[in-house]
Amino acid sequence: MSAADWFRTADGADGGAARVYCFPHAGGNAQDYLRWQDALGTAATVVAVTMPGRAHRYAEPAPATIEAYADGAAAAIGADADVPFVLFGHSLGALTAFEVARRLRGHPRLRRLVASGAAAPRLMPSPRVVRTAALEGREFVRAVAAFGGLPPEVVAVEELHDFLLPPVQADFRLVAGYRYRPAEPLPVPITVINGAGDDHVTADRLAAWSAETVHPVRRCWADGGHFYLRSDPEPVLAVLRGATGPAPSHAGHSDLLI
Repeated sequence: MSAADWFRTADGADGGAARVYCFPHAGGNAQDYLRWQDALGTAATVVAVTMPGRAHRYAEPAPATIEAYADGAAAAIGADADVPFVLFGHSLGALTAFEVARRLRGHPRLRRLVASGAAAPRLMPSPRVVRTAALEGREFVRAVAAFGGLPPEVVAVEELHDFLLPPVQADFRLVAGYRYRPAEPLPVPITVINGAGDDHVTADRLAAWSAETVHPVRRCWADGGHFYLRSDPEPVLAVLRGATGPAPSHAGHSDLLI
């Protein structure tokens, strides 16, 4: 497999001054982020990062751990990133992006980690995720639906479950198997963004992100719950525009509502 197998960009994306490597939530498709390309314009190229075993890579063996997933993604990004870049992820994707940032901590073009909808890594996995990952069948569907991660039509039609849910369950088990390893704080800044109505990732679970970087953490709030970015991605886009613009500031700003 080549590094290029990890990446997809939007049709017509001709390369910007920076890149945003995007990691999806559990059961998500990173290529959904390519819809953001028009909003970011030529300032940055949105790059969807797909792990083996998902989407166009369905025939490849999936990684057994987040650490293995991050190893492969970091190697691919390190070989690809010839312009300044930002790592972005939501939920599981944020945890993966964090582990990738650790592996690329010395890369001269890494500008920022943007973590959406995720507690600080040292607090993961949450007991709720561990319980959910252990469920089967209808109980698993109900538990994932409570996160807001499944469309109502999928929840309602049991015939879809055997086809659509195995990757979601596999991703939950990746998170459930994660074990945080203490390490030196990252030399790059971190922005965390979360839905103000998210009952899973609360303010107290975000605070410990401050231990993961030598810079002040910028913490932003958006209207909505855990999947706030589905109905309105503009809060994330505003953060990414700032992160990929000329000479982004490393200054910390706490509790911004955007």
